Formats: sequence, C-alpha cells, structure tokens
Amino acid sequence: MITNGNKPASSGQGSSGYLKDHLPKLEPRRRGPNPQNPLPLPETPELPPRPESSTLPFTKPTRRILSKEDHELFTKGETNKLVQAWIFGLADAVVDTPCSAVKDEGLSGPVKRILGILDEAGELVKQSPPDEQAGSRFGNKSFRSFLGLVDNKLKEWHASLGVESDGAVDEVSAYLAQSFGNRSRIDYGSGHELNFMIWLLCLYQLRILERSDFQAVALKVFLHYLELIRTIQSTYYLEPAGSHGVWGLDDYQFLPFLFGASQLLHHPYITPRSIHQDLTLEEFGGEYMYLGQVAFVNSTKTVKGLRWHSPMLDDISSAKSWAKVDGGMRRMFVAEVLGKLPVMQHFLFGSLVPAVEGMSTEDVIAATEAEEGAKGSHTHHGHAHGHDHDHSGWGDACGIKVPSSIAAAQEQKKKGIQTLRRIPFD
Repeated sequence: MITNGNKPASSGQGSSGYLKDHLPKLEPRRRGPNPQNPLPLPETPELPPRPESSTLPFTKPTRRILSKEDHELFTKGETNKLVQAWIFGLADAVVDTPCSAVKDEGLSGPVKRILGILDEAGELVKQSPPDEQAGSRFGNKSFRSFLGLVDNKLKEWHASLGVESDGAVDEVSAYLAQSFGNRSRIDYGSGHELNFMIWLLCLYQLRILERSDFQAVALKVFLHYLELIRTIQSTYYLEPAGSHGVWGLDDYQFLPFLFGASQLLHHPYITPRSIHQDLTLEEFGGEYMYLGQVAFVNSTKTVKGLRWHSPMLDDISSAKSWAKVDGGMRRMFVAEVLGKLPVMQHFLFGSLVPAVEGMSTEDVIAATEAEEGAKGSHTHHGHAHGHDHDHSGWGDACGIKVPSSIAAAQEQKKKGIQTLRRIPFD
C-alpha cells in the first residue's frame, strides 16, 4: 500500500471515513446580538410645577452658554429637563394623531390668538417684499425690514395674549423675535425653531396655555408656524444656519420629524419606507408632519431622489418601524440640538426658562471680546480670528456662508425649469 504521511491511500472504508473523523464539525451559524445604540432612549420628564408669575423677577433673556463648561452645566441642570419635558410632552400628546383630528371649533382662546399672530406675521412678509438680487442664492436683505415690522408688533401681540407688564413682554417676546431667523446673518436653523417652542413654553409657564392645549400646540400652532417659516425662507432666501449640507437631516427644521414620527407611531400601513412614494406624500403630507416635511424638502432640491440630496432621511427610511424612528428622533434632539454647543450657545435664559447657577454672563464675554479686540483679534466659538473674518454662519461652518437650497429651487422656477435634474448615474 502506498502511503502519503499518515493518510491511507485507500481502505475498505475509503477516504470518506478519514474525512469524517478528521474534519471539524460544521456548526450552524448563530446570529449575533443586534447592535445596541449607545445612547439611551430619553424618557419624557415630568413638567415641573409652574412658577408664580407675581413673584417672578422678569428679565430680558440673555445668552448664558458661552463655553463648554457652561454647556455641561446646562446638560446636567433642571432647565435641560424642562425643555425635554416640554418637547417630548408635546410629542407624546400627538401619538397616532393626524393633524385633522384637532378641530378649529375645539381650540382654546389663547391658541386661536396665537394662530392670529402668525397670520399677522404672514401679512408683514407681504408688506416687506424682497429686493431684486439678480439671481443671488444668498439671503435677501429685505428680511431685516420684515423683522423690524415684527419688532413693532411684539407688544401689541403679547397684550392680546394677556401679557401686559413691560418686564414680562420684554422677556417673552425675545423668544418670538428670535424664532424667525437671524437679522445679521439672514439665516435660519433648528436653534430658531427651538426659540419658537420656548416662546410657547413661556406662555405655558405664565398659565396662558394649558395641558389641554398640547395637541393643538403641536398640530395647529407649530404646523402654522412651519408654513409661515417656509414662506419666509422662500421669500428671503434664508441661508441654513450651520448647515452640514446633505449629510444633515434637514438644513432648516428638526421638530416636524420628531412630532411626525410620533403621529405615525402605530400606523397600520404607512411605513418609514413610504417616504419614497410620491402618491403617499401627496395624499398624506397634510395629515402627518413627517411626510409633509419630506415633501417640502423634495420640492426645494434641484436634483431628484432622497438618496442623493438627503441621504440621512434615506437611511432612516430603512427602519423597521416608526417606533425606531421615534426613538431615534428623540435621541437626536437630545444629542444634536440640546447637546450641541454651536446651537445652544444662542439659547436665551430668563426667569421663566432660568439659567443654571454658575453659568457665564454676557457681560463677561463682552469684556473678553473687548480685550481681544484691543489686541487686534477677536474670539468666536472658542477660536481666535482676525477682523477680516466674516461671521455669517453657525457651528462647524465657522462663518462660511452657505447658499440656500430653497433659493436655488426658487431661481429655477423663475427660469421656467419645473422638473428636477436627475443625477447622471441614477
């Protein structure tokens, strides 16, 4: 018998017996555990008791998050919980609820008045038409005229809501004034959207809005604000504040996705993938904010397909359920809005939404900037720059102007281009 090492060339059993005894057994592949999100799902904190307005030392809101240390104090403090309780409480109030479920005849007096204020703000847009900019896609300076008209109406608007003392008006109106965008940069982002929600929180703190208004606040008031902001963005070509481009969720808004995911939480047939179906967006965009915002994002892009212009929205659409989307949006609100210094450094604190003890004050930063100015430079977001640096953006962009995608779409319409350009390899 010819041998090769220890292996027999042939035997009565053949080579199969050798292989059976010497090859490792094949075990069935076991599916590993699903990857866990390192961020815990944020719960909805309890709204704390509302303060007694008669004892409040009303003050004009100021910035208090001026360093990483200030931001850390905020994230660990009670005001952070207050904001989360407010936003998540509104989201909880609209679970499985389409917009049409809130009827006009059931609205409270304050909610109706807030809607009237937003209508009046819309009329102010018409009174301040944009300047001709010869095709420019950057912010239109007439936006500042619109904000001037808003400033002139703030006291009247708040008096109609029952906010009459000068101190209370100064404090509460600061949030509404900041909710339409930034005057100097002519931009808008999730920080301005948050200011609008804090304005509504102040009205709740003052007992003008009640818990019974929560559905109406999210599905009537916020939706009306959203429509107004779309008009303002389209009219004045507001630039995105601190945009991360197509890799962000949306250049301008965040809360329509958070509230909208709650609305769709247990929907029997609309799934996260439904955002790719034009018919679904058209039929249900008015009922569910998530779908309506996706449709609006599509309408403002000059290329066709979420895969190309909004890859994060495209990725989220692969989620198995709206519960996954809802949880992700809540995590994102905590991490990407409240948890981001470039956004929260513009947040305003007063007596109704108080700062945490130990935070910096604006006079401290003003003194620092004056000292830096005397040396021929200044600080911005913790970095030193020369005087030739143009401060016109937020966050990582650090002053780099970002043209408005809405402006690009509007300019195409002016030229008679109604169809979206396809990517060549789409």
